Amino acid sequence: MIYHRANSFNKAEIMSDSSTLEFPCDFPIKALGHSGADFQVLVTELISRHAPDIDLRTLRIRDSRNGRYQSVTLTVHARSRDQLDAIYRDLSSHERVIMAL
Repeated sequence: MIYHRANSFNKAEIMSDSSTLEFPCDFPIKALGHSGADFQVLVTELISRHAPDIDLRTLRIRDSRNGRYQSVTLTVHARSRDQLDAIYRDLSSHERVIMAL
C-alpha cells in the first residue's frame, strides 16, 4: 500500500478487502521526505497520534545517497484497517511527507 499526496489514489484499490492482513498485527510504516533534523520527530508524532504505544526501538532512519531525502520507518501494532488508514491519511497529507509506504 502506497499513499502519495501528489496523486489521488482510490483507497479501495490500494487496500482492498481481499488484503491478507489479520488484526492485530505488527505493521511497518515508512515515510519519505526531505532530510532534516526534525523529520523523524515529525513522522513519529504523526504516527503516534493513532498508535500511541509504538516501540521506538523499531525506528529506522535511512538517508538517500546524496543526503537530500530521508526515510523513517516505524513498526506499529495495528489493531484495525481504519487505524492504518488514519495513519496514512495524516502522513500523506502533511506537506513535508513526500510519500508514505
